[in-house]
Amino acid sequence: MTLPFSQACENNKDPILAVLKSAFADRTHVLEVGSGTGQHAVYFTEHLPHLIWQTSDLPANHEGINSWIDAKPSDNLKRPIDFDLNQPIWPEGIDAAYSANTAHIVSWPLVQNLFSQVGENLPVGGVFALYGPFNYQGKFTSESNAAFDQMLRERDPNSGIRHFEEVVALAETCELMLNKDNPMPANNRLLVFVKIE
Repeated sequence: MTLPFSQACENNKDPILAVLKSAFADRTHVLEVGSGTGQHAVYFTEHLPHLIWQTSDLPANHEGINSWIDAKPSDNLKRPIDFDLNQPIWPEGIDAAYSANTAHIVSWPLVQNLFSQVGENLPVGGVFALYGPFNYQGKFTSESNAAFDQMLRERDPNSGIRHFEEVVALAETCELMLNKDNPMPANNRLLVFVKIE
């Protein structure tokens, strides 16, 4: 089959990798929540050989992820597991989590489920990296983000760009403290949280 391809993944993989090299330097086993096309997974495992990278997504996306793994297999890259934020089943041995372009796609209750699961299952010192666009002080950071948000809400009223302050407050209720807010290209951010207790 033709490999699924996201131009956005291609554009942002190197800036994200630069942050993950530091954020995940002492981590061993990462769960990627919502692996999408699978592009990030194959690229990051190639450049982060010390990590076991567990892909996950809804079953509908597994074929595409597996096609990327077949094209670029790696001993530290694991085939996707079923992962539904409505009823998540967390694999054992995970000490870090990564998710890209999910928080603005799923509903706010599912964002809450995501943080709750990360907070419950990561060990103390575990790291959670969340990539995507965010609003600051209730405002869009660019006209393109405002247009993107409108498109999202027209497609699904429960989706939309999340507010940075609300995300950080949610994280704190799950014992996840913001470690760093990293600016990314195209008006995106990579938020890195650490499990504190």
